[in-house]
Amino acid sequence: MNIPEIFGSLVFNDGVMRDRLSADVYEKFKALVKAGEPLPLEIANVIADAMKDWAISKGATHYTHWFQPMTGITAEKHDSFITPSGNGEVIMKFSGKELIKGESDASSFPNGGLRSTFEARGYTAWDPTCYAFVKDGALCIPTAFCAYSGQVLDEKTPLLRACKTLSNQTVRLLRLFGKETASVITTVGPEQEYFLIDKQYYLKRKDLIFTGRTLFGAKPPKGQDLEDHYFGTIRPRVLKFMEELDEQLWKLGVVAKTRHNEAAPAQHELAPVFSVVNVACDHNQLTMELMKKIADKHDLVCLLHEKPFAGVNGSGKHDNWSLCTEEGENLLNPGKKPEENLLFLTILCAVMKAVDEHQDLLRISVASPGNDHRLGANEAPPAIISMYLGDELSGILESIGNDTVYEHKKATKMNMGVDVIPTFMQDTSDRNRTSPFAFTGNKFEFRMLGSMANVSFPNTIINAAVSEAFDEFSTKLENSTDFIADVKALIKDTYLKHKRILFNGNGYSDEWTAEAQRRGLLNLRDTPTALSRLVTIKNIRMLEKYGVYSPAEVHARHEILTEHYCKVVNIEALTMLEMANREILPACMRFASDLAIGVKNKEKVGVTCYAERDLLTRVSELVDKAYAMTRTLTDYATTAKAIKDCSVAICDYRDKVIPAMNELREACDALEVIVGKDYWPFPTYSDLLFSV
Repeated sequence: MNIPEIFGSLVFNDGVMRDRLSADVYEKFKALVKAGEPLPLEIANVIADAMKDWAISKGATHYTHWFQPMTGITAEKHDSFITPSGNGEVIMKFSGKELIKGESDASSFPNGGLRSTFEARGYTAWDPTCYAFVKDGALCIPTAFCAYSGQVLDEKTPLLRACKTLSNQTVRLLRLFGKETASVITTVGPEQEYFLIDKQYYLKRKDLIFTGRTLFGAKPPKGQDLEDHYFGTIRPRVLKFMEELDEQLWKLGVVAKTRHNEAAPAQHELAPVFSVVNVACDHNQLTMELMKKIADKHDLVCLLHEKPFAGVNGSGKHDNWSLCTEEGENLLNPGKKPEENLLFLTILCAVMKAVDEHQDLLRISVASPGNDHRLGANEAPPAIISMYLGDELSGILESIGNDTVYEHKKATKMNMGVDVIPTFMQDTSDRNRTSPFAFTGNKFEFRMLGSMANVSFPNTIINAAVSEAFDEFSTKLENSTDFIADVKALIKDTYLKHKRILFNGNGYSDEWTAEAQRRGLLNLRDTPTALSRLVTIKNIRMLEKYGVYSPAEVHARHEILTEHYCKVVNIEALTMLEMANREILPACMRFASDLAIGVKNKEKVGVTCYAERDLLTRVSELVDKAYAMTRTLTDYATTAKAIKDCSVAICDYRDKVIPAMNELREACDALEVIVGKDYWPFPTYSDLLFSV
């Protein structure tokens, strides 16, 4: 396989445009995109025609506006290129108008009350900052999505808005430091964790089919206890999947870089190289789609749920976030002497301020019913937002806060005591896997995202919050008479006001929970608690001020996310009831009945049957408990479903339905470990985690 030759071969990228467009059209197009100005129809027509010819050469027969509604996945409606030409013949045609704008039914996607059923019209609009590509025989055109009223109904548009405002505010701050650049780019590299299981077992588990996670399942004898799966040798079947996944991603221009086994059995990770944030978001959506498709070809199933198996690692999506100038300078690079790098320290303190003041929004940006099961254990950060800076940067800021001189530590050579192994330089800071928002050398790693998440929303929130901090910093410094002194004072003041958000220790400890409470940090343990803060006046005003969301759009998103939580938990409850009533309880009753017959037969011949009697008693008690919980869960789920106001129903699902689900699971999982394997109705954790 010639990787440079196939890379981007299915993408209408810059190289293809140079080849297929005249120099004049190409230069005008690039200039308009850079300036953020709309394309004239005559240029759009030329580009559309070239795009169509190229797509047909790649086997495409249709085109689609590819967009990201608030469903968590992408959406597409395919239209063929054919146009009647008379005499029963057709020609292949694609116009600039079709390229620029499409139409979709806005009321059939989550809209939070912005669209009624009879108000159906919505629009998709081309995002020329992302390349079109060919997938499944269709030319896919990345687009934004809005209602007839112009209110956005997708994940991409708010992100683009937040990128624009952050660029504007960062350029403004840089100019005060004597740096001139036309724009600043947010770059992101989302690491993607996932599980692979055998398809034959997946198809026998209704919980995996309907909800993406196991609602029942006792712990296997071996989980990730021995830590032998992490970075272990990749099994041949999985490696074949990874090889095909890499190849298909490379063809689509996704710079898939790293692949390895993760900590849990059957868990793996793919990490790309950093790219511009909206491109990275598109690529991550493609990555998740291809993971599922390619797994199916290998008789595997890719699980992207945040917590598909209890008791082992959940799957996250570490969002590596940074800022670069148009010329490629990373603004989060501390340099060799960060204590002297005032621009870096200013940006660092602005991010610290943003994270501290908008803890709730950052937590909301990753809130989901699945992520509630993941956060706080098995290498996932806790629900309490904090920042990790490492010893060096923490020491620098502390010296500034105390008005003391920081003594720069020289880099230490690492010598492993084996002559043949070269010495190497130790990093100036460690890493902290329990930190939600950690500085990792030249970027921040937001580790709270669940594996199913669209990374657009978290990055929209980060960009908006940092925009506000940059705006406030610039306003303070623009009228400075002693710039250096005022910058130093600003850094000190910001650090002292927001140092509570910094924590370099163990985020899993009970001591940290108590310490965080003492510091006044938020502990939004679950999605309902977090979502209630989205529509506060503070948050609405900030998001509106920086043009990211209108108040109506914030309220719509609150309703969508609240309704989604209720629907997910309701589906899980109904699935549990079906599995318990139609599979688990009948199987256990058959097992108990056979035990009872065995006891009766053995007693007839005078043989002791202590084991059978004891087991029969334990099974019967657990069956009674499980049956009682099915009745309770049915009542709670029915009551919650009947509540029309989702903001009220969500509390019922959290406070009544989920605890009842947990009790039902506890009884059924206890049955699983004592009921004969021949009776148990579906594959166990041992089957699911160790079969590939």
